[in-house]
Amino acid sequence: MSKAVPAAGEPPGRSPRRPEAEAVSRTVLTADDISRILTRMTHQILEKTSGGDDVVLLGIPTRGVPIAHRLAERARAFENVELPVGSVDPTMFRDDLRIRGVRPLEVTAIPPSGVDGKVVVLVDDVLYSGRTVRAALDALSDLGRPRGVQLAVLVDRGHRELPIRADYVGKNMPTSRRESVAVRLTEFDGVDRVMIIAPPAGPA
Repeated sequence: MSKAVPAAGEPPGRSPRRPEAEAVSRTVLTADDISRILTRMTHQILEKTSGGDDVVLLGIPTRGVPIAHRLAERARAFENVELPVGSVDPTMFRDDLRIRGVRPLEVTAIPPSGVDGKVVVLVDDVLYSGRTVRAALDALSDLGRPRGVQLAVLVDRGHRELPIRADYVGKNMPTSRRESVAVRLTEFDGVDRVMIIAPPAGPA
C-alpha cells in the first residue's frame, strides 16, 4: 500500500491541511428589489412630509449619499418636487474612535438652503446598533436647528444598542450578530445588490 505524500511545506506524519473555509454570502436584494424599495420609500417620505415641504435629504457617507440622491431623483420624477440633497459625516462624533482608531473623514455638504427650520431626513444604507445615526445627530446639531429629523434606511438588520428607530425602512432583515450585511451600489461598486455574509464554518 502506498503511503500518502505530504504536501509541500507539510511536516511528515501530518495530514495535509484542508483549504481554509470561506465566508458564505447570499444575495437578499437584487437591483430590481432595491429600485422598487426606493420608489416605495420616496412615496412614503412625500406622504409623511406633506409632499416634501421643507424637506432636506442628508446622506450618511458612504452609501447613504447615493441613496439620498436616488430618493430625490424619484421625488422629482413622481411629483416634480425638488428635495435638496447633502451629506453629513458623523466620524468625529462617534463614540468608538478610541476602540477602532482614527477613520478617514468623509464629506459634509449642506445645501445652500441650510437645515434651519427644515425637516431633515437622514439617509443611510444599513441600520444596526444605532451608533452611527446617533453620531450623525450630534454632527447635525453643529450645522443648524432643524424643525424635525427623520431617518430613512435601506436595510434594518436589528441588534440595536441605542433607542433609535427608522421612520422609513426599505427592508427589515433579521440577522445574527456573526453575520454582516453588504450593500453594493452602482455608484461605488458597479452593481446594485444587498448580501448577507456569514462567517466561515468552524472545523469539522
